[in-house]
This record gives sequence, structure tokens and C-alpha cells, in this order.
Amino acid sequence: MSILSPTLVAAAERVLDAHREAGTRVAVAESCTGGLVSAALTEIAGSSDVFVAGYVTYANEAKVRMLGVDPVLIELHGAVSQEVARAMAEGALMRSSADVAVAITGVAGPGGGSADKPVGTVWFARASSRADTQAELKHFDPAASRAAIRVQAALEALSLLFP
Repeated sequence: MSILSPTLVAAAERVLDAHREAGTRVAVAESCTGGLVSAALTEIAGSSDVFVAGYVTYANEAKVRMLGVDPVLIELHGAVSQEVARAMAEGALMRSSADVAVAITGVAGPGGGSADKPVGTVWFARASSRADTQAELKHFDPAASRAAIRVQAALEALSLLFP
């Protein structure tokens, strides 16, 4: 029995199967999801043949120390930004032997939001050894619970991991 939602585990299983078939490996850099994507991937037995590393870099200092995010990016743009999401994904890719890495940084709430970055604002980035880093912004329902926003963000991150 899994403590994670069946939807999250099923999405993780599809990602692992696709990467097994492609012969590629993945890494994850997480902030607002707090390891939820890594947990979903490792919920499936045998995931170690695809999943290389998960970095939970909740604090800004961890983003800098563990992923090599330039602190100037955080100072100029904030942790919840395209620039930091891209740097997180690229750092996870460079620090692991993965072929693809995804990063998530956002405001899960219920507090912590601002006029510019309200609750539900989440930046994602996908770095790959074969393509330029891509970033995208999602706005999840700010009235949703913290748990709901985190699960939605984890599902989106998993969708970005497809080869």
C-alpha cells in the first residue's frame, strides 16, 4: 500500500517505463514539492535503474550549495522564478549522471504569496543533455490546499520528465 496518491504513483511509473525504454536516466531538484516527485519515483520497485538523484533544496542556501544556483539570481529574481528554476534543473543535471532533470520552485501556501507571486505560482524547468533548458510557469488554484498544490506541481513535474 502506498502513502502517495494512486494518480501520482501511476504517473511516476509511466515516466520510469518511458525512460527504461529510451535507455535514459532522470534527476529531480525540488523546492515547494519537498521531495514528493522523488518519493513518487522511488515508490516503484526497481526505479534505481532510471532515477539517479533527488535534491530537496527548500532553503535558498541549499539551492546555492547543492545545485550551484548563483545567489545573485535568487537576489535579483527571487527563489520562485524562471531563472532559479532553470539553474536548479541545470545544477541537478550537472551534479548527477542523469540525461534529464526537472526542477520545481513555487509558493504552495497557504501563506508566503505576494502580489507578484501569489499562492499557487510554480515555476518548472527541464534540463537535458540533448536540448536547451525549457522553463514554464503554472498558476494553480490559490484557494486549493497546500497539499493539493504540491500534488498538482508534482504531477506537472512528472509530465515534464517524459523523454
